[in-house]
Amino acid sequence: MKTEIGPIAVVGGGYMGGGIAQVFALADHLVRVADRDAATAISAVQRLTDQATRFEELGLMPPGAATIIRKNLRAADSVEAAVDGVGYVTEAVPEDLTLKQETLRRVSAALGADAVIGTNTSALPIESLAPAVADPTRFLGVHWMNPAPFVPGVELIPSSLTASETINAAEELIRSLGKETARVSDTPGFVANRLQFALYKEAVSIFEEGTATPAQIDAVVRTTFGFRLALFGPFAIGDMAGLDVYRASYETLHKAYGERFAPPESLDRMVGEGDLGLKSGGGYLRIDTDNRDDLMAYRDLAYARLSALKAALGAAPGL
Repeated sequence: MKTEIGPIAVVGGGYMGGGIAQVFALADHLVRVADRDAATAISAVQRLTDQATRFEELGLMPPGAATIIRKNLRAADSVEAAVDGVGYVTEAVPEDLTLKQETLRRVSAALGADAVIGTNTSALPIESLAPAVADPTRFLGVHWMNPAPFVPGVELIPSSLTASETINAAEELIRSLGKETARVSDTPGFVANRLQFALYKEAVSIFEEGTATPAQIDAVVRTTFGFRLALFGPFAIGDMAGLDVYRASYETLHKAYGERFAPPESLDRMVGEGDLGLKSGGGYLRIDTDNRDDLMAYRDLAYARLSALKAALGAAPGL
């Protein structure tokens, strides 16, 4: 990628692609938005600038954000016009393999040789899309989360053909926008959606067996472990709680629900070796016991602040 990447192209100006375009534009990148035709692209840019004005009025974006976004967003007449001379492209068309492949062929055919292409697929393996790209060494998955302006995390997924320079450049660019990146391997669903859909399936199973209603299940998730997940990942939570506690819980769940709740092999082994997480020093994250008091103080403060924010916001309308 060029040191000065020049304009950015976003191909697909819908809810996801539009949010990505807003983030780049707010960071003062010139952003060309392409869609299925010029009229749709024009409509998308108008929607995004109007939306930025509302976000600013609501305090969701800083003062002056709408002006910056309006200055930097451009509607392109075509995919080819959008990518002409840019250093980075976000492909954000709907989650359809054929459509994405066709779009990527058009993008890469019209794109300069030193530009990077990031696909925003939610679950399709990057390896399945790479053959559609001329020079797939410059192609990778860059998976944003909805709504893109406000969710901080972005997954970076290289294929077996992605050059190290490509993922390094993409990571530098995305982090420059204020986002947090995680490099993950190229498997269907990557990390975020494998976890998200595993939880959703178990939630539906709990509803279907009559244990709780959807509203009750949602209430449990958002006020208990889901509340904690806003601040800590599952490994940090497990390490702080105690791996022996987790191991004992799996024994109960395994007896009740079968192999899908069998204790993970690594957890079994670690507990057997006396590695109980933070309280013994170690765990999956290898947390040093010297940090225990500071970590616990941070955890308590974070949970208290999040509780206060939740109370200030009140209940979500209609839920």
